[in-house]
Amino acid sequence: MSNFFNYSSFPGIRPRSGADTADMSRSGAVRRIAADVVVAAGVLALFGVVAWLLPQINEPIGPSGVPSTVSDDLHLLPYYALRSVFRMFIALFLSLVFSFIYGLAAARCRRLRMVLIPLLDILQSVPILGFLSATVTIWMVLFPGSILGVEAASIFAIFTSQAWNMTFSFYHSLLSEPQELDEAARSMQLTRWQRFWKLDVPNSMIPLLWNCMMSVGGGWFFLTASEMISVNNRTYALPGLGSFVAVASEHEQLGKVLWAIVTMVIVVLLIDVLLWKPLTAWAEKFRITQNESVQDKTSLVLSILRRSGISDALALVGRPIADLMFWLTRPLGRTGARWPAAGTRRRTLDIAFMALMAVACLAGLWMLVRFISDGEGFAEVGHAMVLGLITFMRVTLLTVVCSIIWVPIGVKIGMNPRISRFAQPLVQVLASFPSNFTFPFVTLWFIAWHIDISWGSILLMSLGTQWYILFNVIAGASAIPDDLREATRAFHLDTRQRWTKLILPAVFGSWCTGGITAAGGAWNASIVSEIVTYGHTTLTANGLGTYIANATAVGDTGKTIIGVAVMSVFVVGVNRLFWRPLQAYAERRFSVA
Repeated sequence: MSNFFNYSSFPGIRPRSGADTADMSRSGAVRRIAADVVVAAGVLALFGVVAWLLPQINEPIGPSGVPSTVSDDLHLLPYYALRSVFRMFIALFLSLVFSFIYGLAAARCRRLRMVLIPLLDILQSVPILGFLSATVTIWMVLFPGSILGVEAASIFAIFTSQAWNMTFSFYHSLLSEPQELDEAARSMQLTRWQRFWKLDVPNSMIPLLWNCMMSVGGGWFFLTASEMISVNNRTYALPGLGSFVAVASEHEQLGKVLWAIVTMVIVVLLIDVLLWKPLTAWAEKFRITQNESVQDKTSLVLSILRRSGISDALALVGRPIADLMFWLTRPLGRTGARWPAAGTRRRTLDIAFMALMAVACLAGLWMLVRFISDGEGFAEVGHAMVLGLITFMRVTLLTVVCSIIWVPIGVKIGMNPRISRFAQPLVQVLASFPSNFTFPFVTLWFIAWHIDISWGSILLMSLGTQWYILFNVIAGASAIPDDLREATRAFHLDTRQRWTKLILPAVFGSWCTGGITAAGGAWNASIVSEIVTYGHTTLTANGLGTYIANATAVGDTGKTIIGVAVMSVFVVGVNRLFWRPLQAYAERRFSVA
């Protein structure tokens, strides 16, 4: 056989010799060492930056107290960027932990779900300024004499802009787990800890990852409000990009605002290259499919990590931790077979639980009514309801228009890895970029073109909330199993049939999740969109956002509570009457099972 092939006839093909194999081995070893060096340098740099920043966020408060402004020196922009990114990712980590605990409790316990999901609607509807006005003093008391109290308040504010949509995403992923995988976990009697890491988290990975990206974008949008905290007639300023832009806008220094925008774009691109792109490429292995992706997503950073020995090091450290957690979580029980609960006992417990919740809700409502009657009066509530109706119409128009625009675009990006490779960085820049950085320029444009802020505020609100719809649709489209895509091609379905039979049903649940978070985000964004300021020029639109912003700035607690309560009523009412039925329909008709 060795003489059967004449390799001289094929110049591009020749048998590998021992020298070739040795060369390849040496080349692989060199690449492995280079990858190890790069990864080690990156890890050391990360820990070095964190170690450098930690002492600075725990500095004692000076004799004059917490500063009410920051320097607008351009040389401080890199430092401000590091401080902002540090806050952002601490808040993201806390949001992820919160999403796991809260979403798991709501999905696994039917009675808790009846309380936790409506409560999540209320939490989502409470604006960031509402959280800040109620918690800044608490954080200052917890960390007396230290700037850490204001830092904690800022991180908590960013957390409230990130956690809710991540929790919604994880919760709905748990409810839509494929039945065969659920039965497999039960038949193997996995412990609850094992099921969480082997089924729950992997099944939710793709949509949760995209919502993490969107949460960071939401955090950037409220960066100015979280770094330049103005409550109760007092301002607390922290070093960061948001506070820098606020000071530059106040001084009408558009050049410095532009430099902050350039810095922000660089930060977003670096985060995309170093974090989001590797994670989205890695998360492809969690797609539910029997075929390989048509075109795998690639990432240079992920390739370097895989070539290095970091996976072996993590496995060496992680295996004892995993074994320890297995033994510690054994008392939580195993995922066993489904056993129907006794009918009479179940109904009795349900009635008792609902009665307890009803008493708690009535007690809270009675306290609120007494507070209003002793303070502002119910005429003020009626005024806030009218303003809420105006903002509600803006939110509704925004949601409809953004859905019409971004659903087709999100499907195109999510179903085509080639387009996703180039579109994802652009989408990341647009979504993660804090659009309120551009508000000074938009304000000047509104003034020059005589645009009514009542309509212009819809544009400002959309700049920060439309991406919830786009990101969730991208996640839903990218998670469509290749088997179903192949089936549509095998049956020669035309474009209309593919959209009605596969695409729209597949992304409908993701659109619902994006729609409910976009609407909630729009209500929050109304606070910074219905009243915009540049220098000595202020444009104000009638609406609930303006009402809450003005009440919070002057420390009017009564009006702040009324505004937050009215906003909660609108958001929870729309969620209960519109979004929840749509989500239930999506889970019933369009889940992969």
